[in-house]
Amino acid sequence: MIKRILTLVFLLSALFSSAQETVSSPEMADTFRSDGKIYIVITVIGMIFVALVIFLMVLERKVSKLEKQINNK
Repeated sequence: MIKRILTLVFLLSALFSSAQETVSSPEMADTFRSDGKIYIVITVIGMIFVALVIFLMVLERKVSKLEKQINNK
């Protein structure tokens, strides 16, 4: 039942998103590109992504260490 509801929701969201007016190119991206600031935006997004990946790796190590300690007791 849940699969059918999710499928219906996804199909409706695809229908509504295709009904939106298409814009040839966003103004903000053109402004950032012309000023050369798009590289700063991409760099910041990349740094955030790398930080999240490192955080998740450290968290996984801590959790697996705790699981081993619990299983050994």
